[in-house]
Amino acid sequence: MKKFIALFLFLIFTSNISLAEIKIGFVEIQKILKEAPQTVAANKKLEKEFTKRTASLKKAVKKIQEKENAFRKNSMTMSEAERTKKSKEIQSLKIEAKREEREVREDIDMRRREEIAKVQVQVNVAVEKVAKEQNYDLVLYQGVAYAGKKVDITSVVIKALGNAK
Repeated sequence: MKKFIALFLFLIFTSNISLAEIKIGFVEIQKILKEAPQTVAANKKLEKEFTKRTASLKKAVKKIQEKENAFRKNSMTMSEAERTKKSKEIQSLKIEAKREEREVREDIDMRRREEIAKVQVQVNVAVEKVAKEQNYDLVLYQGVAYAGKKVDITSVVIKALGNAK
C-alpha cells in the first residue's frame, strides 16, 4: 500500500512539472563583455588614462636602443674601463625600463579588472531586466555545453546595455 501511495504521489508531481512550461535563456558573457558599449567606453577611458605612461616607456626603450647602437659602434675605440662603464649603464637602463614596463602592465591590468567589474554589474542588471520583461524563468551564463539560437538572448542583452548608456 505504501508503494502504491508513493507511486501515485510521484506520478502527480511529475505530471504537474511536465505540464508547466519553463522558459530558459542563455547569454554568452564573453560576447557581451566584448561588444557592449560600456566595454568600448571603458577601453577608451583606460587607453586615455595610460597613454602618457606608455609613451614615456616607449621613449625610454628607444633611448636605450640608441645607446646600445652607439655603444656597439664606438666600443672598439673605447678603453676597457669606459666600455665596462657604458655597458653597466645600458644594463641598468634596461633593468629600469623592464621594471617600469611591468608596473605599467600591472596597473593597466588592475584598472581593466575594475572597469570590467563595473560593466559586469551593468550586465547583470540588463540580464535581469530582459529576463523579467520577456518572462524567462531561468537565464544561464556559463557551464552550458550547447545552447541553440532559440534560447540565446545575448544580442537582446547587448541591445539593452546600449539603451542603458
